[in-house]
Amino acid sequence: MTAHLEHFTTTITPAQTHTREFLEIGRCAGQFPSAMARVPDGTTEVSVWCSNDYLGMGQHPAVLAAVHNAVAKYGAGSGGSRNIGGTNHCHVELERELADWHGKDAALLFSSGYAANDGALTVLAGTPDDTVVFSDELNHASIIDGLRHSGATKRIFRHNDVGHLARLLAETDPKAPKLIVLESVYSMSGDIAPLAEIADLAERHGATTFLDEVHAIGMYGPQGAGIAAREGIADRFDVIMGTLAKGLGTVGGYIAGPKALVDYVRTTSRAFVFTTSMPPATAAGALAAVRHLRGSEAERRRLAENAQLLHRLLDDAGIPFKSSDSHIVSAMVGDDALCKRASALLLDRHRIYVQAINAPSVRPGDELLRIAPSATHTTTDVKEFASALAGIWLDLNIPTVSMRRGAASTAKAVV
Repeated sequence: MTAHLEHFTTTITPAQTHTREFLEIGRCAGQFPSAMARVPDGTTEVSVWCSNDYLGMGQHPAVLAAVHNAVAKYGAGSGGSRNIGGTNHCHVELERELADWHGKDAALLFSSGYAANDGALTVLAGTPDDTVVFSDELNHASIIDGLRHSGATKRIFRHNDVGHLARLLAETDPKAPKLIVLESVYSMSGDIAPLAEIADLAERHGATTFLDEVHAIGMYGPQGAGIAAREGIADRFDVIMGTLAKGLGTVGGYIAGPKALVDYVRTTSRAFVFTTSMPPATAAGALAAVRHLRGSEAERRRLAENAQLLHRLLDDAGIPFKSSDSHIVSAMVGDDALCKRASALLLDRHRIYVQAINAPSVRPGDELLRIAPSATHTTTDVKEFASALAGIWLDLNIPTVSMRRGAASTAKAVV
């Protein structure tokens, strides 16, 4: 062992290496949310309640048929980067469909949503080099990394705080190029940004806008084009960023926007230029998913019904959750050990899989169970899940809404 490796292995603390545990699951094709999970005594069937495949498109017959057909026609991989032998007609068709979906001139595919944010923002936030970026404090790690890599000057505004953003913009040199970066639906809180107000500020200060719609595309708006489309203001956001891995059920990411901007990213983003392109079969599956969702309201309607029912049942049980704005239901635990214990009991007692979310995905003290009802859960599934969670909440004495209010009132009285 080298001196460096020995130093590395001896300085890592147990807390740094044992904070996360992964459950090995195999989703059952055509039967989602059912999956087979490996547990200490073998395998068991579980119901998945934390998947990002919100609409079940990863199991949809049209998507599976498109993937199978493309594999039979083109093989498993793309064979190269987009620039060198790796651009298939499936990629081109998908980019055209995504651009049209969002009402933009062009779109560009990346290997993942993370790569799309990191790769696009690295070049967009850094051009011109005196650009000042305004970023919501709860933006995803991929956004944070892209802004870091850009070298741009950053101004972080408080989460969804339009007043704070307005003050930061007003304090900035009016002549400086400005970029506002935000998400529509936030992944850990499930709340929705005040898009119209932020668009107003962007226009007032001449700022370019970059909107991450990862947790919204497919689920909201006309044809599932996202929250900005739902509010009729998609044209007020210069760049829409999305993923193929959530509402579309496959894998990959993209940006859509003005042709000149997209071409600039295509030419200069290292995350795009220097990597093998996604398999044609993946692009074909995503294309089938987009086309289906543009013409079908059934999946969106079912997801909304399940989310609204779960919100009501958790309210009735006194289980606190961060927001009822969206389909993401983040049950607030606030303790790392308790959160992991609740997740383990759901699996052991009820064969329900919900992953405990801890730092660094959330701040210490904000640990939660990130619950994701899907369009494929039944009404009975939702009721049984809420009942199981309420029982575990009681058994572990996790603070309820009334307990939290009482503690807050006591703390205020002491102050």
